[in-house]
Amino acid sequence: MADKLTYKESGVDTREAAAFVNDIGAHVKRTQQKRQLFGAFGLFAALYDLSDYKEPVMVTGCDGVGTKLEVLLKQDMLEVAGKDLVAMSVNDIMTTGGDPLVFLDYVGIAKLDKALITRLIAGMADYLEQCGCILAGGETAEMPGIVPEDVVELAGFCIGAAEKPDLIDPTTVVEGDVLVGYPSDGPHANGWSLIRRVMEQNPDLFTAEEMEALLAPTRLYDDVVRDIRTSGVKPKAYAHITGGGLPENLERLFQGLGADIEIPEWNHPGMAKLFDFVDAEDKFHTFNMGFGWVSIVSPDEVEKILSAGNGGVVIGKVVAQEGVRVKTIS
Repeated sequence: MADKLTYKESGVDTREAAAFVNDIGAHVKRTQQKRQLFGAFGLFAALYDLSDYKEPVMVTGCDGVGTKLEVLLKQDMLEVAGKDLVAMSVNDIMTTGGDPLVFLDYVGIAKLDKALITRLIAGMADYLEQCGCILAGGETAEMPGIVPEDVVELAGFCIGAAEKPDLIDPTTVVEGDVLVGYPSDGPHANGWSLIRRVMEQNPDLFTAEEMEALLAPTRLYDDVVRDIRTSGVKPKAYAHITGGGLPENLERLFQGLGADIEIPEWNHPGMAKLFDFVDAEDKFHTFNMGFGWVSIVSPDEVEKILSAGNGGVVIGKVVAQEGVRVKTIS
């Protein structure tokens, strides 16, 4: 009779995975400076006490890093992947006026690699610590035979809350309102299937410096939202500019309206080279074109909001004609 198998012999080491939870404890604690869980980390589910809110509305979001992850793995920039994962969900939470409270991650991998996953979590913790959001738990799944050896699956989930009166209400947007844009730090985690295609066809196109600039982590816009909130301005709408660029992400805010936008040419290392290989119109529907966050306010609040958020510039106005039209200016 053949020897009986153990789970470890089949490729999954549950004891090693359990020990890993303790190994990342220092990173978890970093995310609990501003807020704390109600109960202990490491149980089957995480609890957060909402009693400080008078009329709490729950806000949820989930996202990933997309095909940028493949390039980050090849470039050994794992911490950036962790930051991207957090920013993609946390920014979405903040468009509602909500506070990001807790974050959970999912990592799928062929075999537990403690060093690799710890670096991913270190990047997550950097951003979570910055915005006061707790790393409340997650799932690391060893899946030999399903996930290839050189691949990591990555997903993030954020839960937030807002006071009902503080919720951002895009239905209040009217013709004449002003769009204020905030700079991105690069293409963030969108458009990478196109970038990868260009790289495959032109392997020597980008210098090391340009590649590093292209792979800069998604900007976390908590500083912008925090400064605007402190200023007393309540925008009519926020947009996190991800896949689909400025047109698609802004159009979802408008009901029977549109916007005319003028932006400067994107002076970013590597993007000018990339655009030589990209359809002139399609680039506006693929990349953020230098603006990763947009606030919409009434004209009488423009001066106040420009003095509040970090790097805000007027990029357009809401108009009666439906659709979002974007053009660059020299």
